[in-house]
Amino acid sequence: MGKLQVGDKAPDFKLLNQNKEEVTLSQFKGKKVLIYFYPKAMTPGCTTQSCAVRDAVESEPAIQGIVSLGISPDAPEKQQKFIDKYSLNFDLLSDEDHSVAEAYGAWGEKSMYGKKYFGIVRSSCLIDEEGKLIGVWNPVKPNDTVPKALELL
Repeated sequence: MGKLQVGDKAPDFKLLNQNKEEVTLSQFKGKKVLIYFYPKAMTPGCTTQSCAVRDAVESEPAIQGIVSLGISPDAPEKQQKFIDKYSLNFDLLSDEDHSVAEAYGAWGEKSMYGKKYFGIVRSSCLIDEEGKLIGVWNPVKPNDTVPKALELL
């Protein structure tokens, strides 16, 4: 699937959170949802991005009422360690087969040291109360997830 655009309906999903509980996008109908895709828990960029969302959930009035979800291919156990280490205050979801990342256009070809491979393209999106995308940032820098969401709120 190609990249999603503002105005598109956000693809629903069912993923396990850090507690191995099922989480679906549709369970948040009636609320705004900030989703960000990150490559790997405990890495520098992913930590920066996740801690920025954590801090915004605690201190930014515009984000406090929004559901925040981080999604990566990490297993639920690794997501829990990430939450514990950095006191994250929202669910991290496990997309081990990267099907949700693909549906959101956050899975693609990358390159490191001249080698090409497929992986998570750091991305984020803001979804309105009706399930429509009101903001899509693909790719996004680790420090830009929160500021870009705040611009729309």
